[in-house]
Amino acid sequence: MPVYVIGDLQGCQPSLLRLLDLIHADSTDPQLIFVGDLVNRGPKSLETLRVIKGLGDRAVALLGNHDLHLLAVAHGIRKNHSSDTVQEILNAPDRDEWLDWLRRRPLAHYQDGYLMVHAGVLPQWNVEQTLALAHEVEAKLRSSDWIHFLTEMYGNQPAKWDESLTGNDRLRCIVNAMTRIRFCTADGTMELSKKESAASPPRGNFPWFDVPGRRTADIPIIFGHWSTLGLVMRPNLIGLDTGCVWGGKLSAVRLEDRKIFQVDCPQYCVPG
Repeated sequence: MPVYVIGDLQGCQPSLLRLLDLIHADSTDPQLIFVGDLVNRGPKSLETLRVIKGLGDRAVALLGNHDLHLLAVAHGIRKNHSSDTVQEILNAPDRDEWLDWLRRRPLAHYQDGYLMVHAGVLPQWNVEQTLALAHEVEAKLRSSDWIHFLTEMYGNQPAKWDESLTGNDRLRCIVNAMTRIRFCTADGTMELSKKESAASPPRGNFPWFDVPGRRTADIPIIFGHWSTLGLVMRPNLIGLDTGCVWGGKLSAVRLEDRKIFQVDCPQYCVPG
């Protein structure tokens, strides 16, 4: 079964349908992996979830920061931003079913020698540790006190990983790395307030994937989250957020040969 990994959707269901047409013309039985940010800012977040869930076992959908934001907004933990477009999900008569489905999605996925995550990984982590730490957060989100966890999930501290971290500090650090990171220092201290181009990182920082000595450097990682990067294709790195919601493209990569599939997207958001 061919495997296709798809970049950030952000509620752009029409673009998703057109990309799926390309993929299905290429393979009658594809497996699809989505690298997070399924919803928000685009025009049809609920319909996007319906398409993904309708794929059943053929789809793996990772959690991104916008997906977690939806869960927090739904329970009054975060306020709707002016650019948010998740109200149709919150107003849906079956909203609780969608929220329950969403909170049970994984934070990281490993398949066919590729590690997949929404934003990135810290330089101290190897693949096994990344997956184990993702499972810690997943277990909390699937537990009976998951809503309480959402109230403690936000914040930029601790900014640096330490194996001795416990409780919500530990889980918050994991979530920030896997769903928000762009830059960090050589020792893995995250800079979460900056969104500069990778070509001009904040002083003393690197794009997370360029940190010297990163323990996952020998494992190809596929990620999204960073639309200003555009398509990234390196032997050990594939970046698939090509700015669909900003009027860019929606991209997918076929793992067996790294062939790229793309569709042009309408602009639903204006930077600013």
